[in-house]
Amino acid sequence: MTKPAKPDVRPANTHFSSGPCAKRPGWTLDALSDAALGRSHRAKIGKTKLKQAIDLTREILEVPADYRIGIVPASDTGAVEMALWSLLGARGVDMLAWESFGAGWVTDVVKQLRLADVRKFEVGYGELPDLAKVDFDRDVVFTWNGTTSGVRVPNADFIPADRKGLTICDATSAAFAQDLDFAKLDVVTFSWQKVLGGEGAHGVLILSPRAVERLLTYAPAWPLPKIFRLTSGGKLIEGIFAGETINTPSMLCVEDYIDALLWAKSVGGLKGLIARADANAGVIHRFVGANAWIANLATKAETRSNTSVCLKIVDKDVLALDADGQAAFAKGVVALLERESVAYDIGHYRDAPSGLRIWAGATIEASDMEALMPWLTWAFETQKATLSQAAA
Repeated sequence: MTKPAKPDVRPANTHFSSGPCAKRPGWTLDALSDAALGRSHRAKIGKTKLKQAIDLTREILEVPADYRIGIVPASDTGAVEMALWSLLGARGVDMLAWESFGAGWVTDVVKQLRLADVRKFEVGYGELPDLAKVDFDRDVVFTWNGTTSGVRVPNADFIPADRKGLTICDATSAAFAQDLDFAKLDVVTFSWQKVLGGEGAHGVLILSPRAVERLLTYAPAWPLPKIFRLTSGGKLIEGIFAGETINTPSMLCVEDYIDALLWAKSVGGLKGLIARADANAGVIHRFVGANAWIANLATKAETRSNTSVCLKIVDKDVLALDADGQAAFAKGVVALLERESVAYDIGHYRDAPSGLRIWAGATIEASDMEALMPWLTWAFETQKATLSQAAA
């Protein structure tokens, strides 16, 4: 098997990482020139910037007026942990997991919080658990979009409006790219580094009135560290939701987030962002449909992500290899693309099945995604030729 010729066109932007994700089109360091550097985040200028970030988040995500939005430490992980440690324990909890991050929340609830009444609904990569079996008289914890499996819930229809428990949703690779039904969600978390291509280390925590009521009427049996505390003296710490952060945020990162939010507004807000992600994912899905050697990890079309698109190599000669051989083949494809400076960071997540993971969120241009597709074929065929030579 001869090695194929390289495609003529390269993506202008070769950053397809699933986090931190590509910066918005046209971004330069000049976008940060108005950052409130060398100033206290508690000074008027700092609080104004933080409040602007919260207000723009509400506007673009279309968060209901009676939901509270706070900027919290430690990225999406910190936001989820705040919710788990502050809210769980009042009722039994159903934990849903279909990829590594959801599985991590199961571990925290079972082994760290050690709650007595936990039901686990866990399935393998590519599938969704049976959502009809979930009991919403209990609290429910789930990821909206499985970042490491490329599997998302198609909508929130499985959540009843008259639920008695709280729904806690890790939406970090869904926010700003998928239509979150806030009426069905009591806690929503995400980080800036995903769909809007912001910088890491900061999380966003969104609470419904029902979640706030739980905070005010229930006190966990375990101690809470300072960075998890959302109440004081039996009252909600309202400042958290008005730009008075628990700890010191990076005002450079805040400025970058504001820049990304203003860009999001300029491309049509939430609808525009979703359309961009759908267009990018559509490029990949059409490519997969036209090439027999590759397939979506998500088994059902309606559950396929439009952000973290996870793919598996299904060529018969590759599948004939053992698991280590298949992983090595996929890593070889990724390495070829990186060596050619065509696509960076598109390997599978370390705990996921071997294959590719390509970010298709709104900061990616469809023209770059189109340019990448022939390179996937080139890298596969080049790696296949190497495999054939080794076997000869």
